[in-house]
Amino acid sequence: MKKFLLSFSVFVFALSCGATEKPSQNTKPTTKANDSYWQQNVDYSMEIDMDVNTFQYDGKQKLVYTNNSPDVLNRVYYHLYFNAFQPGSEMDVRSRTIKDPSPKIGDRISKLQPNEIGYIKVNSLKQNGESISYETVGTVLEVKLNKPIQPGEKVTFDMLFKAQVPIQIRRSGRNNAEGVALSMTQWYPKLAEYDDEGWHADPYIGREFHGVWGDFDVKLTIDKNYVVGGTGYQQGEPRIKGGKKTIHFKAPKVHDFAWAADPGFLHDTMQVPNGPMLHFYYKKDLEQKYLDNWKNLQPETVKLMQFFSEHVGKYPYEQYSIIQGGDGGMEYAMSTLITGQRRFNSLVGVTAHELAHTWFQFLLATNEAKHEWMDEGFTSYISALAMNSLREEPRDNPFTGSYRGYIGLANSGVEQPLTTHADRYTYNRAYGASAYSKGAVFMAQLGYVIGEGNLKETIKKYFTDFSFKHPKPMDIVRTAERITDLELDWYLIDFAQTTNTIDYGVKAVEGKSITLERIGLMPMPIDLSVTYADGSTEEFYIPLQMMRGEKPTSATIINDWAWAMPTYTFEANKTVKSVEIDSTQMMADVKRENNTLTLE
Repeated sequence: MKKFLLSFSVFVFALSCGATEKPSQNTKPTTKANDSYWQQNVDYSMEIDMDVNTFQYDGKQKLVYTNNSPDVLNRVYYHLYFNAFQPGSEMDVRSRTIKDPSPKIGDRISKLQPNEIGYIKVNSLKQNGESISYETVGTVLEVKLNKPIQPGEKVTFDMLFKAQVPIQIRRSGRNNAEGVALSMTQWYPKLAEYDDEGWHADPYIGREFHGVWGDFDVKLTIDKNYVVGGTGYQQGEPRIKGGKKTIHFKAPKVHDFAWAADPGFLHDTMQVPNGPMLHFYYKKDLEQKYLDNWKNLQPETVKLMQFFSEHVGKYPYEQYSIIQGGDGGMEYAMSTLITGQRRFNSLVGVTAHELAHTWFQFLLATNEAKHEWMDEGFTSYISALAMNSLREEPRDNPFTGSYRGYIGLANSGVEQPLTTHADRYTYNRAYGASAYSKGAVFMAQLGYVIGEGNLKETIKKYFTDFSFKHPKPMDIVRTAERITDLELDWYLIDFAQTTNTIDYGVKAVEGKSITLERIGLMPMPIDLSVTYADGSTEEFYIPLQMMRGEKPTSATIINDWAWAMPTYTFEANKTVKSVEIDSTQMMADVKRENNTLTLE
């Protein structure tokens, strides 16, 4: 999503010809964790006619919207994302006024000419066959209903619209830097999500997305020479009429639909054993070294798909596509768009990251605008593990880059809590370090708190309970609590909802006596390594009292440490030579220089 990446190196479901239709599944969720959970449903039918010469297209859209909420809805909202690519838009102004502008955007939107801008213009809208009033406000269509939608009611919205694809600047667009003709993401009027927190009709300013689960039925008419890849299963062969072809796609149980097209795409496939068919779309006029990279990427992608399916949960669709396009890397339904002129390691890295997003955020569909760290951070965590599995010599700690990024942020003076809306960060770099680095540390450090085995179980249980839903931060914490029977709300509160930091130090060592101190405000259990004067060693574990339990450990468990007590003293078994807090460095202590003490 995406992608503002920091120092760590991590960094779309294309259409197989003649693929059979996968039956639609019931999208009404169930969960043992919370039987009162509900979510909305919308089924899209669209007919799109694209003119590849003007980059304009006409759209006909029918939505069947099911109000699964207990609320009466008087209004609905649509996202019109392409309207962001106009001089004077919120994205344009914010991109020029933020303290550290993104080099990808900068002032480029402000310089677009009328034939280069993006737009979606709604020409008509009906509710159950009757015209209704609406107003376009930037990137949001505000719709006042003629008749409120009652709980449990289905309504049909029919819309006619016309749109223009902008010059490629951010994620979407035409004629990107690598010459891909069409990167069609967030390209259609998209119904906003409504949940137990109300409407989420966020303007498109720069960050992430949120969508309603449902089924898509899309008929795309385009120049017959264009090769198309993206979301959905192709229904039979294209229908050709004159110089155009119409391709019919269906995509069950998704909350987005993306595609890309170019007359110069090569199309390769590779089957994942007991898994989906992988599709690769890339430009045939790439330099030979890049063509070789795209070929060599394919078996690595098979391994990555198998890793994520094993360690998170089985990929539920029948295909997935990696498509050259966009402005870096960005995930979508059953697919990703990535730039293709990369070194091989970079190409594998970006594929690992974007493919991991299929689990974190696509299947575990958090609201990315509000909880971007659950999207980018959890993806960075699991993709770092996946990349580590591909190395000939795996690293003991594949998360060092994420820890370094977060600790740098914590000591920078510009950190904002992870509860910050993705668009409200003062600095782009603070957003990046928060969403990617701190989010990854949240998950990796949870393993330090509850034990790696319990973390693995937690991730799988989280996927089982919350895939095809919209999980929130407490859901991952409550899942861990159910696995471990520990109390963990403090971890979410301090690490995600505040900028409290972890800082523990070794205060004094005298003979057998060891005194530690808590300097930062955030509580943590402590792993302690002790070397005795005779050269022997012993590992100790100091439980955090408010956890009401301990992680599985082979270390010597000693008395709890109550958070309000600033110091903690205990007697070791022999005369002590040196002490180290958290020798694995999996606790994100922001001042590690006081974590060790060695007697002369």
